[in-house]
Amino acid sequence: MTAPRLLIVDDDPRLREMLGYSLRREGFTVLEAGDGAAALALLARETVDLVVLDVLMPELDGLEVCRRLRRTSSVPVIFLSSRGEELDRVLGLELGGDDYLAKPFSPRELVSRVRAVLRRARPESPAEAPVEEILAYGPLRLDVARHRCVVGARELELTVTEFRMLQALLTASGRVLTRQELIDRAYEGRHFVSDRTVDSHLRRVRQKLREEGLDPIETIHGLGFRLRED
Repeated sequence: MTAPRLLIVDDDPRLREMLGYSLRREGFTVLEAGDGAAALALLARETVDLVVLDVLMPELDGLEVCRRLRRTSSVPVIFLSSRGEELDRVLGLELGGDDYLAKPFSPRELVSRVRAVLRRARPESPAEAPVEEILAYGPLRLDVARHRCVVGARELELTVTEFRMLQALLTASGRVLTRQELIDRAYEGRHFVSDRTVDSHLRRVRQKLREEGLDPIETIHGLGFRLRED
C-alpha cells in the first residue's frame, strides 16, 4: 500500500523539520513548503493526500491559501495556528478546513489528527462497505465508496467533513440529527468540536447545494438538522 503523501506548510523551518521527522517515522511521505505561494505552486504539480497548513504566515497566509485551494481541490486540510481563539477556528473551517490544532501541540497529537482525517477521507474496504453505496435525494447522488457527490450531471467538490455530514443526513432518512450526532458521525477521536464548527461545515454544504438549485437541509431550532421531504 502506498504511503499517504502529506504537505507541511509553515514558515518556521525548525517546526517543519520536527513535524516532518515525526510524520515520516510513522510511515508518511512528507513534502514541505515554507510559504503560501510555494505551497500553491507545489500543489499545482504534485498530488497529496492531506495538507498541514499554518495560518499565520507572511504575505500569503494559510487562510488565503485554503481559500484558493478550495476553488479546485477538496484535499483535506488541517490548520495550525498560534492563535487559539474560536473566531480563528471557525473562519478556517468555514473556508474548508477539516481540523484545527492550536500551537503549541505535540507531534503525537498531530499524527493522531492526520490519521483520523485520512480515515474519514478514504473509502471503506470492500468487506466493510455498506450495502447501499449510492445515497440519493432527488437529483443528488452521494457515492460513498468513491467519495463523489453529484447533482444532476454536475459533480460537487466537498471536503471530507462536509461529505460525512451530508452522508449522515442522507442515511438518517428524514430523522432529526443533533449537532452531537453529526459530530460523532463526521469525526473520529475525542478532540473537542464546537457547535459553531458544525454550523460552519453545514453552511458550506448548503451554499454548494443551493448553487445547484437544491436546498435539502432543514434547521430544526433547538434540536438539530434533517432533510426536507424529498
